[in-house]
Amino acid sequence: MTGERTRGTERGPGRPREERVTGAVLNAVVDLVVEQGMGALTMDAVAARAGVSKPAIYRRWPTKQDLVIAAAESRVGELSVPDLGDFRAELRVVLTTRLEAYRLPGSARLIAGLIGAAAEAGPGRAQYAQYTERITSETRHILERGIARGDVRPDTDVRAAATLVAAPLLFRLIGEQELPDARLVETLVDLVARAVGSAS
Repeated sequence: MTGERTRGTERGPGRPREERVTGAVLNAVVDLVVEQGMGALTMDAVAARAGVSKPAIYRRWPTKQDLVIAAAESRVGELSVPDLGDFRAELRVVLTTRLEAYRLPGSARLIAGLIGAAAEAGPGRAQYAQYTERITSETRHILERGIARGDVRPDTDVRAAATLVAAPLLFRLIGEQELPDARLVETLVDLVARAVGSAS
């Protein structure tokens, strides 16, 4: 019996502890940015807020840039939208999921900080671009699926259309300083679907 428990269920404390550290650190990043801005974000400050050692942070995120992107991705990450048989329905899922993330307390300041950091990153901009590629990948996927299904026009510029989907919620949040809402989502679904939808 003891042997079976050792072989089958005892995995050691590693993974749960790693998950706790990851959660504490990423929450600390978000809290610091929200409370004090990106300028307050140092490895020392994050370690103190999270109650972990700096080596524990550096093992997971070698640079501050890695840490900022990971924190943003913990709020606004990749999506997976099932095939609903209808481009408009799938687009609504993407936009509603993003809306929920953007409306979380602190998201506006975190995302604004991320955009500012990306603009100042110099050679490190590629990492921010890769993050953007990841978070828009599902929009590109549903557009490509719509083209294959026939409810999105075959001549659609998928990259441009994905940008068209992503930008309005962000601009409402950051540029216009207003929380996006469900009404905006429905307007965007209609506008985008009219722009790329097939005539049939």
